[in-house]
Amino acid sequence: MQFRQQALSKLQSPEELDLPVRHARPQGLLVLAVTLVVMAASSVWAVTGSLSSTLRAPGILTHGQGSYVLQSPVTGQVTRVMAEEGERIDTGAPVLKVRTERGDKVVRAIAAGRVTALVARIGTVVTTGADVATLERVAGTGDPLTAMLYVPADSAATVPVGAAVDLTVQSVPTERYGTLRGRVKAVGRVAQTRQRITGFLGDRELAGQFTKDGPPVAVLVGLAPSSVTKSGYAWSTADGPPFALDSMTPATGAVHLAEQRPIDWLLP
Repeated sequence: MQFRQQALSKLQSPEELDLPVRHARPQGLLVLAVTLVVMAASSVWAVTGSLSSTLRAPGILTHGQGSYVLQSPVTGQVTRVMAEEGERIDTGAPVLKVRTERGDKVVRAIAAGRVTALVARIGTVVTTGADVATLERVAGTGDPLTAMLYVPADSAATVPVGAAVDLTVQSVPTERYGTLRGRVKAVGRVAQTRQRITGFLGDRELAGQFTKDGPPVAVLVGLAPSSVTKSGYAWSTADGPPFALDSMTPATGAVHLAEQRPIDWLLP
C-alpha cells in the first residue's frame, strides 16, 4: 500500500519544470562524433575505393618453346660425352658416343637447343629408349625468358590476360633484390596432365610437383624488359640482382587479379 500511495501522489503532482535538464556528457559527444566520421569515411570508401586480390602459383622460367628429352636410339656403353650442360647446340650436333655390338654410334640432337641436363656419363650403360639428356629449345642467343605458371584449374578463370605478376625467383634473394615484374600473356584453355608438362619441360620431377594437387592450367607470363639492370628485366628494386637469369629456374608468381568495388563485395 505504501508504494501504491507514492505512485498515486507522483501522478497527481505537477511536472517539476524547475529542475535543470541534464545534457549529454562530453565523452558521449566525442564517441558520437567519431562514430559519424567513421561511418562517413566507410561510405565514401565503399563507393570510390577498390579491393584487390592476389593468386599465388608455382612456375618456372623458360624460353617459352619448351624442352625435349633426348633418348638413346641404341643399346651400349657411353664412351664419350660430346656436349656440356649449358651449351647451345644445333640440330644434329653430337651429344654422346655409345659403343654397341655393331661398333660406335653417335647420339645426336634432334632439334637445336641448350643442354640443360646430361643424364648419361662416360661408362654409363644405356638401353634403347633410355633418357640421356634434356635440351631446351632455343631459336637464338637473344631469345627472351618467360615464366610459365601452373595455376589450379578452379582458379584459372579468374586470371585475366594483362594482369600484373610479381615473381619470386628461387635463385634470387627477395629481401635484397625484390621480385621480378611481368604480365600475363596467355591463359591455357585445358588442364595440363603430368605427361604434357613433362613433354614441355623435359623434367618428370617438376611435372610431378606441379600436378600434385591435380592437373593445373598453364599461364604464360611475359617478363618486363629493362635496359638498366644486369639481368635485362625489371624488378621491384632499382637494379635487381647483379647477374643474368637462367632458364629452368623455379619461381613463384603472385598474380594481381582484377580489382573489385567494395560495395559490390558488401552487397553481392
